[in-house]
Amino acid sequence: MKGKAEVCHGDERCREKFMLLLAEIGFPAGLLALQHIEECGYVKEVGFVWLRLQKEKEEEKKEHRFENVVLRFDSVVTAYFEPRKIKKLTGVKAKEFLIWISLCEIYVGNDSSSSSSSTSSNGSITFKTSAAGISKSFPISMFRNHDRREERKMR
Repeated sequence: MKGKAEVCHGDERCREKFMLLLAEIGFPAGLLALQHIEECGYVKEVGFVWLRLQKEKEEEKKEHRFENVVLRFDSVVTAYFEPRKIKKLTGVKAKEFLIWISLCEIYVGNDSSSSSSSTSSNGSITFKTSAAGISKSFPISMFRNHDRREERKMR
């Protein structure tokens, strides 16, 4: 499968590619805010994506805090991308009640029937865990506001 993949190397190129892929399927670019990415790959035919973090950074805790959720990343993150959905996710955990729980799926939903945009301000992002299919939703605006703060930091 790697033979058919578009592969990028280097942190900046990989982050740009990954943010574009997230935007293409209707997610805010900062949803999985990873740094120190060594390799990013995408197999368009099946939607398979992988990210590999730099080895010298593996010992560091790879955590990212949003307003109401903390995510932790393994040294390799894999997933299948579909419009408005990230499936078969590996390498990402969320903290809930002092416990780290592996995520298996993330999807975007609209709370407003009048809007068809996947990133409407009324929408939500739902994290589904591999533990008994438990899920939790957050307003999409929480992640979009985070994107803007990250852009300002980079300037």
